[in-house]
Amino acid sequence: MGTLEDKRALITGAASGIGRAVARLFAREGAAVVLADRDIVKGKAAAREIQEQGGRALFVACDVMRSDDCARAVEQTVKTFGGLDVVLNCAGIIVRRSVVDLDEADWDRVMNVNCKSVYLVSKFSVPVMQAGGRGGSIVNISSGWGLVGGPNAAAYCASKGAVVLLTKAMAIDFGRYNIRVNCLCPGDTDTPMLREEARQLGEEEKKFMAGAASRPLGRVGTPEEIAQAALFLACDASSYVTGAALVVDGGGLAGG
Repeated sequence: MGTLEDKRALITGAASGIGRAVARLFAREGAAVVLADRDIVKGKAAAREIQEQGGRALFVACDVMRSDDCARAVEQTVKTFGGLDVVLNCAGIIVRRSVVDLDEADWDRVMNVNCKSVYLVSKFSVPVMQAGGRGGSIVNISSGWGLVGGPNAAAYCASKGAVVLLTKAMAIDFGRYNIRVNCLCPGDTDTPMLREEARQLGEEEKKFMAGAASRPLGRVGTPEEIAQAALFLACDASSYVTGAALVVDGGGLAGG
């Protein structure tokens, strides 16, 4: 389709899950993609796969909790592909604990990966988009639990709720530069992180996944389905959409 032809995209958390699916789809749609992740082995493999299929891809090792790493990822994008048009903040983790059971270190880690990283990557990306004169699109990955609370997930809910309002604040600040900022709020999606939740809760994986599928469409989502929604927010099809929180959850919040 080529809906991202001539666009340059930076995707965090791109070594697996939703981030990897986004990188694959964006490359197929014509974008040059930079995959940023801490997992060097999986990240390089994901970039190589895109290259072997004829896409333009670069892997950059990046710890999104570190300001210098985030700045370097943006710099490498500009150096390699000549600019930056699209940012997908996909990096995320979850710790399934209540505030009583949650260690302070885990609170800080979840908030830093899920929310502070959005601030850091955007801090360095927005000036590049402003200077380029073409505007841009920033898509942040929040969660259904960024809109409603969930059990034993205090830090995760707090971090994802913060992403929703950070998205709206950024949309207000940078709309005059034609920089659109939106977020996705996925429901349970079949990723390594979702299966990690079963382990943290001490539940049998098959039973946990069956429970996660309890929603109007009767199944969990796929990373590719979330990537399609990200594509809509990234491309010109959503040219009048900014400050939005798009729920993609198979109807999980429909009755909430």
